Amino acid sequence: MAQDSVDLSCDYQFWMQKLSVWDQASTLETQQDTCVHLARFQEFLRKMYEALKEMDSNTIFERFPTIDQLLAKACWNPFILAYDESQKILIWCLCCLINKEPQNSRQSKLNSWVQGVLSHILSALRFDKEVALFTQGLGYAPIDYYPGLLKNMVLSLASELRENHLNGFNTQRRMTPERLASLSRVCVPLITLPDVDPLVEALLVCHGHEPQEILQPEFFEAVNEAILLKKISLPMSAVVCLWLRHLPSLEKAMLHLLEKLISSERNCLRRIECFIKDSSLPQAACHPAIFRVVDEMFRCALLETDGAPEIIATIQVFTQCFLEALEKENKQLRFALKTYFPYTSPSLAMVLLQDPQDVPRGRWLQTLKHISELLREAVEDQTHGSRGGPLESWFLFIHFGGWAEMVAEQLLRSAAEPPAALLWLLAFYYSPRDGRQQRAQTTVSSWHGALTAW
Repeated sequence: MAQDSVDLSCDYQFWMQKLSVWDQASTLETQQDTCVHLARFQEFLRKMYEALKEMDSNTIFERFPTIDQLLAKACWNPFILAYDESQKILIWCLCCLINKEPQNSRQSKLNSWVQGVLSHILSALRFDKEVALFTQGLGYAPIDYYPGLLKNMVLSLASELRENHLNGFNTQRRMTPERLASLSRVCVPLITLPDVDPLVEALLVCHGHEPQEILQPEFFEAVNEAILLKKISLPMSAVVCLWLRHLPSLEKAMLHLLEKLISSERNCLRRIECFIKDSSLPQAACHPAIFRVVDEMFRCALLETDGAPEIIATIQVFTQCFLEALEKENKQLRFALKTYFPYTSPSLAMVLLQDPQDVPRGRWLQTLKHISELLREAVEDQTHGSRGGPLESWFLFIHFGGWAEMVAEQLLRSAAEPPAALLWLLAFYYSPRDGRQQRAQTTVSSWHGALTAW
């Protein structure tokens, strides 16, 4: 081990001198010398990385005081960057210099410098002047060469991340948490580059085995912002991973949707549906954990606005879009209904989940009476111990606006005295906070006025 350390120090001095000679890469002799030594230099970089990853940032600079200069010279050399493998190893070496939690201004400046160098490596926009000489010598135009270079490098990193995900229990091949965290930090300024999408996706779906989240909050925030502003397009699986791993991003996506609905001058049901589907929230809500967060935010909005009709309409449209997405994802529910609606009886949820239009007209009244009985049992008898009492059952009922509309239609069509079960449903829809006796009075005295308002 001691001999390896001595050899690395000697190699370090040799390559530091070589890089200084290659600095400009402007003469034919330096270009030829660079090409001749590239394979050996790559091997040196591999050894250097193996040493750096075992040290913290302070120890690295104690042993290699000019490591930043060496890496910078390598990163700005077009002949070295022309090799995907060199780029990848340089990135990992630079990531070793980053302080996960900078303690002073020097460490913060170092982090900023490293991010700048990494941006230089990954951004195709910065390559033009530096590799023009090299690409011309190969007979390539920059427009042909640079995108391919970036794409290959990103795919290489993404492939390594996928292998890390598949071999998560193989400690010999796993990426360290520090490497994953550093790579996520590096990607922050590059999120909106189209060619970086595979790397962003691979980071999102690559779950570590640590008790706490490994990826940086800044990475999640930048990805979420780019998604909301339609600057990037990721597969739904990656979006779901983002919102599952970073709750603030999911909350911001919901607030973004509500703000769009509020700021829009005209919000017909069709327009609301377009906004909701465009948000990707119904599709993501097929995962129960996301559905529960979204549903809770709707509940808060409903209570804050005292049951505003606009919020009720939004909840009903969202529920319809969610059910459509659930059906497309899998004809059979992957999760039990209770995981989506844990505070209500499964039998009630199952009935309400039906599309009213799928029920034969001759069975409408019978089905509505059954819904009324189940709701009344939950609200007044408290058999199921609903968490929120009447309000919890009411919140479930308003999700499914088609049934409420059917109640109104049946009451309007009723020639004789309306069925008490339907009147109770209507009274409950409008006055969920009323007690049993007060709701009975509402049922008898005000149903005509309620129908007119409907």
